[in-house]
Amino acid sequence: MADITVEQLIRNHERAFRPEAAEGVDAVIQYHLTGEEGGDWIITIREGKCTVAPGNADAPKMTMTADAQDFKDVLLGRANGMQYFMQGRLKLAGDLNLAMKLTSFFKMSSN
Repeated sequence: MADITVEQLIRNHERAFRPEAAEGVDAVIQYHLTGEEGGDWIITIREGKCTVAPGNADAPKMTMTADAQDFKDVLLGRANGMQYFMQGRLKLAGDLNLAMKLTSFFKMSSN
């Protein structure tokens, strides 16, 4: 099986979204990914829905910057996001409480 791409993982956010876990959340999140497979993505969580779009948000509530491969490894469970954050491999700006809850909003899998 071919390895899943970063874009596929990001676009999967819509399908993997758990609205019950994000009740009352109204947030625009910016992913800024560098390196091979890098790019800028806007994740919007509002009114029980999650949408994904390429681009840059005007005023994101939180911004995450990482190498695309590191980001991919964290989402696929190959690496620990908190460890990468502590090592400076994953950078967060804005609402850090939102960042801490973010993974609970999605049921990610590699299939």
